[in-house]
Amino acid sequence: MKLSDKIRYLREVEGNLRGLNRAMTQQELVRAIEESNKESNKSDNRKNGATISQSYLSQIESGARPHLTNTTRLLLAKFFKVHPGYLVDDPEGYNAQLMADIHTLEDKLDLWLISGAERFRRDPELCQALLTLAQNKDSRRCLLLLEEVLKTPSLADRLLEVLRPETATAHSPRLTSTTEPKPVSTNNRTKRHTL
Repeated sequence: MKLSDKIRYLREVEGNLRGLNRAMTQQELVRAIEESNKESNKSDNRKNGATISQSYLSQIESGARPHLTNTTRLLLAKFFKVHPGYLVDDPEGYNAQLMADIHTLEDKLDLWLISGAERFRRDPELCQALLTLAQNKDSRRCLLLLEEVLKTPSLADRLLEVLRPETATAHSPRLTSTTEPKPVSTNNRTKRHTL
């Protein structure tokens, strides 16, 4: 995306945020920047800060002026509440949509997990497990890992025995069988292991 397109996009967003239901005009943007500078400078007891002219803004949007001065970049970034690094042309071949799609998918998954936790709030352990999964920075990867654990025969039971023995004894058919406990060898002595 070119800088000129980004400025036009930001004017569109700002206009909608201000209830105009359209893009702010360049002149409205210039006035709004001047007003925001006056308000912020009153609280700081300083003189009016940097401004931008409508003609300069027009040159940027038309592409006649392909780069911003550092002062103008900081001024626009502060006004639009974006990172100053956003206000440059994107490198050739850069596609922000790919990363946005990944983050959107992760956000949807997390919201779905939180919704599930809410539905199962009467089961505190399950509710907490779903919330823990949703709070992980890569919950998608965690679910894919869980799939692999479940595909591996008896791995889930073994992990449960090690990580949550109190839960494993109550739910595992292998552990709750009525067979005689197996002897366990420790330090050359044989001990009975009871469950």
